[in-house]
Amino acid sequence: MDFEKLGKLYLGRHFEQGSGEPNDIPVLYDSKDLTTHAVCVGMTGSGKTGLCLTLLEEAAIDGIPALCIDPKGDLGNLLLTFPELRASDFEPWIDPAEAERKGRTVAEQAEAVSSAWRNGLAEWGQDGARIARFRDAVDIGIYTPGSSAGRPLRVLGAFEPPSDDDADARRDAVMGAVSGLLALVGIDPDPVNSKEHILLSNLLAHAWSGGEVLELGDLIQGISRPPFDRVGVMGLDTFYPASDRQKLAMRLNGVLASPGFAAWLEGDPLDIQRLLWTEDGKPRITILSIAHLSEPERMFFVSTLLNRVVSWVRTQSGTSSLRAIVYMDEVFGFLPPVAEPPSKRPLLTLLKQARAYGVGVVLATQNPVDLDYKALSNCGTWFLGRLQTERDVARVVDGLQGAASAAGGALDRGEIERLLAGLRSRVFLMQNAHEEGHVLFHTRWAMSYLRGPLTRQQIKLLTPPDAPARHKAAGSSDRGTTPGAVRPVVPAGIEEAFCGDEPGTYRPHVSASVSLHYVRASHGLDAWEEHVILAPLDEESPWEAATLYGSSDLDFDHDPPGEAAFIAPPSGSVSKARFGRYGKQIKTHLYQNRPRTLWTCKPLKLRSTPEETKSEFSARVQLARREKRDMAVDKLREQYAKTVGRVDERIRSAKSRVEREQSQVDQQKLQTGISMGATVLGAIFGRRGIGSATSAARGAGRIAREREDVRRAEQDVRELEETLRSIEMELEAAVGNLRAGSELDAPGIEEVIVRPRKSDLDVSELKLVWKRD
Repeated sequence: MDFEKLGKLYLGRHFEQGSGEPNDIPVLYDSKDLTTHAVCVGMTGSGKTGLCLTLLEEAAIDGIPALCIDPKGDLGNLLLTFPELRASDFEPWIDPAEAERKGRTVAEQAEAVSSAWRNGLAEWGQDGARIARFRDAVDIGIYTPGSSAGRPLRVLGAFEPPSDDDADARRDAVMGAVSGLLALVGIDPDPVNSKEHILLSNLLAHAWSGGEVLELGDLIQGISRPPFDRVGVMGLDTFYPASDRQKLAMRLNGVLASPGFAAWLEGDPLDIQRLLWTEDGKPRITILSIAHLSEPERMFFVSTLLNRVVSWVRTQSGTSSLRAIVYMDEVFGFLPPVAEPPSKRPLLTLLKQARAYGVGVVLATQNPVDLDYKALSNCGTWFLGRLQTERDVARVVDGLQGAASAAGGALDRGEIERLLAGLRSRVFLMQNAHEEGHVLFHTRWAMSYLRGPLTRQQIKLLTPPDAPARHKAAGSSDRGTTPGAVRPVVPAGIEEAFCGDEPGTYRPHVSASVSLHYVRASHGLDAWEEHVILAPLDEESPWEAATLYGSSDLDFDHDPPGEAAFIAPPSGSVSKARFGRYGKQIKTHLYQNRPRTLWTCKPLKLRSTPEETKSEFSARVQLARREKRDMAVDKLREQYAKTVGRVDERIRSAKSRVEREQSQVDQQKLQTGISMGATVLGAIFGRRGIGSATSAARGAGRIAREREDVRRAEQDVRELEETLRSIEMELEAAVGNLRAGSELDAPGIEEVIVRPRKSDLDVSELKLVWKRD
């Protein structure tokens, strides 16, 4: 069974309802179809989670990253993939209660599960090598916002203005940020009737209009002292009295000051690009586990995340190929039919707009009655599993009809209801707007071990520990030099400055203002950088320990601090001649150690832009390869379609000829029978029968010739059908060759090192700086 097709996701096999078993025909879903989004509906035990994890596994093999919101804790199972399929691999994840129910020890249950997974995979044409391919294709990690169980995620560092200057985008971003924050503190986030919402929205909009990044602390202070005195046409104090504003500020400050809130301010930044691709451009499956959060915290996080996704999507280029997946397991409560929670607007925006940018949204639920099916009419693919009640079936079919109508198609409601009523576990009905009719299929065996929701302790086991802290370099400032209360005397002509104004120990540094000019016309790079370099003079190799700061990042003072102790600079390190040499050494150091790195992909003739990170460029290269691959496949199929069409026409013509020849045989049989009957009657009644007998004999000869014509016509049909099969096999082989030539694993990216121009490299304002430890 060949299911490894270019751009196709292997979901299972066609299911024959009459036999009650799947047949050998694989169900291959075109990954491009996910750009028009999908919804998966099924009750507990329907196999919904297994199908969705299968979809994510297949997408990962195809090099497509996914951002997964996990309200129940099931998606961590994607990390439970064991290429060797050993019982010892499964044993740490076995539920002891389940083993006990089955009368087994944990080890025995692990052996049984290992055997079941090995046999189940083999039954569906898979093995450990395919599991290894999945794990090699993607980086998988679990984030736990508001908790340290998994990777921490910094959700509330600051409110940054969206990169998109579109007024509607900015307004949606303001509304989403404020609604999520108010949901977190338990205030109704009504954007029209809530004074809190209106005030915070105005504060955020005012800051963003000036390009300002607003910290949460600044926002809280702004509540007490807003930078405006009117809201709409009303005075500020009339609209929202100062005493009431102070209560709101205290409420938000109480949340900020609470011990548990610190977890929201730590960890990796909530950067969608980084969550979808590693720094080296490898696709990621990022699992955002929120099972441990309270309902207000879940709503806050999901709405904040979705608004960030909307902002990120709008910065991407348009494409018809699948760039990334946003998956939410159990969307109940986040997209209701009537209410307007903070999560609903960004979800609607993604469903309506993300397809143009190649971002597919996949939503799963077991509660179809509680979903806004008008919104889900934007979903082009529906996976429908076993449902609990007739009301659920009716509700799903209503939504499906709406989706079919939006796509300009029709739906046989009675047939769909009949099929849904007879579904069993792991059997789904797929309605795809890109294909005619519907498909009944049985899901394949998941490569991931579906052990159920993971606890926080189990998530910790799956999360690698942080990299060890960097040790100080040998010979650094901890060498034990004794500070003195008197500042060492500096030779004349050496300018001094102080970095710090508090008591403490001050160490000698040399600083300089530096200008760097980078030019690479092929990449559109022509940029100047202004920095201040600061290097410790008590290091054996000061430039290796040097730090570059922005030109205005350091505050130098010319007055020495009080009650300070000073470390004397090494002997001979401070003189006009030595400082002159420092200037030349800094130039050499910056030229050799301060290059800018760009990237190029020669096969695709792509170059990175000056602002593009390697991760962003790698993602663009992968998308370009996927677009090129999809275009090549489409062109190939289009070319073969003409040949297939001609052969189909010849087959239809040959079959028509068979029918004509057979009809002539049947007619000749009838005429010959009549002639023979006439001859027999003539002989009985004494009439002349020689002519009739001759005619009957000639008729029998014609029947033989007509039968031979039928056989030749049937042979022509068989030969043409064989030709068609050969063409189809040739097409699949050609598509397979395309796959071999367009693997996304090795994007072929080369570094382009751009060093600062020597002629423009300027070092000035060298001075001795006393910097506090």
